[in-house]
Amino acid sequence: MEGVSVPDRLQRLWTPYRMAYIKGEPGNGRDGDTCPLCTIPTMTDADGLVLARGAHVYAVLNLHPYNPGHLMVVTHRHVGEFESLSGDETAELTTMTRDAILAIKAASQPHGFNVGLNLGGVAGGSLAAHLHQHVVPRWSGDANFMTVLGDTKIMPQLLSETRELLVANWPS
Repeated sequence: MEGVSVPDRLQRLWTPYRMAYIKGEPGNGRDGDTCPLCTIPTMTDADGLVLARGAHVYAVLNLHPYNPGHLMVVTHRHVGEFESLSGDETAELTTMTRDAILAIKAASQPHGFNVGLNLGGVAGGSLAAHLHQHVVPRWSGDANFMTVLGDTKIMPQLLSETRELLVANWPS
């Protein structure tokens, strides 16, 4: 019987930090908790992993990234419906998304991107009450066997290091 004392030759990679997300622990913006996307702008850029701030939106690294450099462009206003955005919010969301793509391209030369909004919980929005657009850099072969076999993603860089790299490459 395999257990704690039996070597497994790295057949299991432990990612205990994911459990808070999976369990929906306090601070995830659900069930009346304080919305983390509303809290982030009150933090320092380094502590909040903020990359850039605008009048209506800000860019922040995703705490649960699909790939290195996965970030979100988030409205300052707590609103979940895209059609509820003002013209200024919509314009700045688009402009900051463009700037995010430029920064990621300069920093890490991805082969492509996934960019999009998950509108509503059924669409995959885990924080559906606060609109945010995902910007996910993609490389050929980045969906490696670990994700398929081990339900684990290997991240080669700490979020603080990714933040420093992207801030250094963010368009002025």
